[in-house]
Amino acid sequence: MASSEELIARIRAHQVTVGIIGLGYVGLPLALTFAERGFRVLGFDVDPAKVTAVNRGEGYIKHLDPERVAAAARSERLQATTDFARLGEPDAILICVPTPLTPQREPDMSYVVDTVRKVQARLRPGQLVVLESTTYPGTTDELVRGILEEAIERRPGSHPPLLAGRDFFLAFSPEREDPGNPHYQTATIPKVVGGIDEASCAVARALYDEVIARTVAVSSARTAEAVKLTENIFRAVNIALVNELKVVYDAMGIDVWEVLDAAATKPFGFMRFNPGPGWGGHCIPLDPFYLAWKAREYGHSTRFIELAGEVNVKMPEYVVQKLMLALNDRGRAMKGSKILVLGLAYKKDIDDPRESPAFEVIHALLRLGAAVAYHDPHVPRAPRMRSWPDLPALASQPLTPELLAAHDATLVVTDHTAVDYELVATHAPLIVDTRGVYRAPRSNVVKA
Repeated sequence: MASSEELIARIRAHQVTVGIIGLGYVGLPLALTFAERGFRVLGFDVDPAKVTAVNRGEGYIKHLDPERVAAAARSERLQATTDFARLGEPDAILICVPTPLTPQREPDMSYVVDTVRKVQARLRPGQLVVLESTTYPGTTDELVRGILEEAIERRPGSHPPLLAGRDFFLAFSPEREDPGNPHYQTATIPKVVGGIDEASCAVARALYDEVIARTVAVSSARTAEAVKLTENIFRAVNIALVNELKVVYDAMGIDVWEVLDAAATKPFGFMRFNPGPGWGGHCIPLDPFYLAWKAREYGHSTRFIELAGEVNVKMPEYVVQKLMLALNDRGRAMKGSKILVLGLAYKKDIDDPRESPAFEVIHALLRLGAAVAYHDPHVPRAPRMRSWPDLPALASQPLTPELLAAHDATLVVTDHTAVDYELVATHAPLIVDTRGVYRAPRSNVVKA
């Protein structure tokens, strides 16, 4: 039987190695945070380019200070590898891999399953395993635990299964990264922790206590999984609300941005959310569907949540329709028009394009026969996306008066601060603004 007290003592003495699987927008900041607090960190990723960059001390996520990566590499506290056979080395293994949706909007757990099987192949007594990937309640208790407790063939004869809570510790602690937020970083965002039992929770909490300003222990892994979903469903529902209000108020000739500016002056009873061209990022477009899927197992339908999803999913279509009508008013058909898209990232001032509505908008424009170019100061090349694998390879174009004048319309999808919007307004024949960049009326601006 593994001793939780012994592992906690080693954690507090910083005598453990922390393994982090997935060195993306969640895993890399977490790895840097542990390394900066004096832990030895071994990062795992299937992408050799990320591994090479980490080991060279080179950053590849724009909102992270590259000096943090360089300093961690110089200190030799952070090392990265593609060799998952080394998963037996860490004392704590934190899993930060994607949890996307299938085309049918059901949970795609393939990344989690594949990763947990790699962990199980090297699992040893006394290790802590923590899932950080956003998922449905019961994933840690049912799916992850089931795989980790399987018997495996390590040598001639069957190796008996290791049991969670007895031989190793298992917990869930949802990531709460907000890329580009200048006020909160990994170390300053409170960390929710839930274990499959009290000992697992205690060990996981002890680990995060060493690097996070505040940890919040909850009664179970299921509760911790539900916390993360609740946070993002709250945002998804409120984004859907203001998106629906935008459509309704537009039909009434009311500027939704003026309404929100005035409503936000109320010091109580109102929390501002802004409309946009759709939802984006690695959480909000996915998490509501995870809960809706799991709820059906218990005989419940999440009508309110699913309605919010329907509203947000339709927003790119609404934006394209507004663009089409604006072109029509100027005697232009969508087919054959040249459209410049401003912004590929899912929100302002970051380089993260995951689930960005820009890709759905571009896909729709191409399907309607438009020629599309884009400018994004943070995304130099349009990456290949899981949801849109057939989109053509595109590169960001320099934003010049000539580029703007050469396009029939400019579509503001992401309101990056670095963009010169006065330049855009001066030289673009038509602007369709989905982010409320232009508050004062302009003859060449249509709000969508």
